[in-house]
Amino acid sequence: MNQINPKKLLRSKWTAVTPMNKEKHFIVTEVEFDEEGAVVMCLLEAIISHRATEIRWQDLKDIEQWKQGWKL
Repeated sequence: MNQINPKKLLRSKWTAVTPMNKEKHFIVTEVEFDEEGAVVMCLLEAIISHRATEIRWQDLKDIEQWKQGWKL
């Protein structure tokens, strides 16, 4: 399980274990918090195509889907 601090999500880098649409490397470009400080929305942007996708930030904890940083 990847350890993630929600307050440090913005501009964090991620590598998809299984590339989607030939997109492997992503960066978190937007994070929204509610009044209690919980993450409401997390937006990932593909580096190669600049396509943005909204995901549940908890999905980034799954090591079978995501690796922290940009890996080969």
